[in-house]
Amino acid sequence: MECRAKCGACCIAISIHQPFYAMPKGKPAGVSCVHLSPNMDCVLFGDARRPDLCDAFEAEREFCGYNREQALVRLVQLERQSLPDIVILRGGR
Repeated sequence: MECRAKCGACCIAISIHQPFYAMPKGKPAGVSCVHLSPNMDCVLFGDARRPDLCDAFEAEREFCGYNREQALVRLVQLERQSLPDIVILRGGR
């Protein structure tokens, strides 16, 4: 599957726990990456400063669904499922 143009769901829904260029504290889930353009494209695509997590992410129907709205819902669900139990018990994300 090709990455969907003007989607940006993966740049919003998922968290990045490592510091990276212009985001020294990483990126919380549900917050747009500072490198997400108004056109919903990653301005660091192909740039060595792009986080490894982003480089490794590949668009797949299972994660991205059939439209941007489905992608946001599915990626938020995956983000929540990946949280440690202690965060969930404390009412985190």
